[in-house]
Amino acid sequence: MNRKSQASHREAILTTAARLIANDRQQVYGTPYQNFGRIAQLWSVILGRAISRAEVALCMDAVKTARLIQTPEDEDGWIDKCGYSAIGGELSAL
Repeated sequence: MNRKSQASHREAILTTAARLIANDRQQVYGTPYQNFGRIAQLWSVILGRAISRAEVALCMDAVKTARLIQTPEDEDGWIDKCGYSAIGGELSAL
């Protein structure tokens, strides 16, 4: 893959992640604030301590990392990691 196509591929991954977190996923699961809030509440009960929305994003990213160790060619995993990082950045600023 040449430099131009590498940059295009990186851009496609980021563009896909942006589309998914801003539109597709949000329509299905609610806003990240809502969805990660629900997850944080559930995990807080399970783990016996308060979990923040940003911690949910970090942990979801870790799940994707663990899966990508097994299958690093899985582009969807890389896309999801970009999405979780963006959402984590958003939620940590609240």
